[in-house]
Amino acid sequence: MAMTTLDDQQTARTAAERFGDDVAPLAGQLYPAALRMTRNPADAEDLVQETLTKAYANFGQFQEGTNLKAWLHRILTNTFINGYRKRQREPLRADAEEIEDWQIARAEEHTSSGLKSAETEALDRLPDSDVISALRKLPGDRRTAVYLADVEGYPYKEIADMMDTPIGTVMSRLHRGRRQLRDLLADYAREHGLAVA
Repeated sequence: MAMTTLDDQQTARTAAERFGDDVAPLAGQLYPAALRMTRNPADAEDLVQETLTKAYANFGQFQEGTNLKAWLHRILTNTFINGYRKRQREPLRADAEEIEDWQIARAEEHTSSGLKSAETEALDRLPDSDVISALRKLPGDRRTAVYLADVEGYPYKEIADMMDTPIGTVMSRLHRGRRQLRDLLADYAREHGLAVA
């Protein structure tokens, strides 16, 4: 019985050491992604901390030999989305005299069909409404691939890991999504003096 307890402690210590050795070099790469998602340094730090806590708690589920960076980014993304959804479900509480215009605008984001998705929220942050509108017209899998590659800047391999699809499928979705986006934005390009191929 004492031997089993000693083995369990050694295994736990080994997992903790492995987590520290493997994750520490990647932890700094999570902050820029978190900052892009939250647009707030303090919230980004909180998001990274929560991500690392969840990763540590679930490190036993990580399969060695797979992409640790993609696994961490998936946890980061899911944590952000879950937090976003949770915040959207929370009612606004304030005295009528304390309510500001931005709070009213935020309350109007709620529609009868539900809340905005995290993806819609991210697309809303893009600078031009024509580009946003064109991106929203893409089918979901193509829109996600184009967004992750061209807006967030992820490499194909990481997108494949995040979307849980082969890299060839990601490349195909990107090619088709970009072509469809180019067609949708042809008039926009002409209006802004951009060359249309």
